[in-house]
Amino acid sequence: MCRNRDFVHGPHANAAVRLDSDRAQASTAAPVRHSARMKRSLGDGYELDDDRDRIDLAAVHAYISLQSYWAKGRPLAMQAEMNRAAARLVGLYRDGEQVGFTRTALVGGMRVAYLYDVYVLEEHRGRGLGEELVRETVDRGPYADYRWLLDTTDAHGLYTKFGFRAPNERLMERPRRG
Repeated sequence: MCRNRDFVHGPHANAAVRLDSDRAQASTAAPVRHSARMKRSLGDGYELDDDRDRIDLAAVHAYISLQSYWAKGRPLAMQAEMNRAAARLVGLYRDGEQVGFTRTALVGGMRVAYLYDVYVLEEHRGRGLGEELVRETVDRGPYADYRWLLDTTDAHGLYTKFGFRAPNERLMERPRRG
C-alpha cells in the first residue's frame, strides 16, 4: 500500500500532481520485485531503464488515461497503485524524457507474468522501439522463463515475434464486471 503521500517524479513533476494514497486501491499482497537493474542504450538518444524511481508517473498516466484504448479515464491514483504493485516497470526514454512504458504483474504462487500498459508515443514509433521494449520486458528480463499473458486488440504482429499466440482450447476467461 502507498504510504502517506507519493509525489510524481520526472519532468512532469512541476505540474504539482500529488497523490492522496488513501484513495489508491490497496493491495493485500506485497509485490514480488526483481533485484537486478537494467539500463540499456538503444542509440539516437533512446534508452531502456527498469529503475521504477525514474518512471514519470504523470507522463505514463497522461498517455494511458487520455490516449490508450484500454484504460481511458484511469485515475492517477489507480495508475500509481498499479505501478507500485508491479513486479517490474520498464521505461523507454529519449534524451531523458519518458516516451514508452511496460508494466509486469505476477500471478501469486505461479510462474505466470502478465504484460500490461505497453505503449510507445506515436511520434517515436516505426523505429523498432516497441520491439525492444517488449523484448527487454519479456525475453531479457528476470521473468523470461515465466508463462506470459497479454490482452490486446492491436499490434498482434509485434507480440507474435515474442511467442504470444491466441489462447488454446483449455483457456477460459470471465471478463471483468462493470
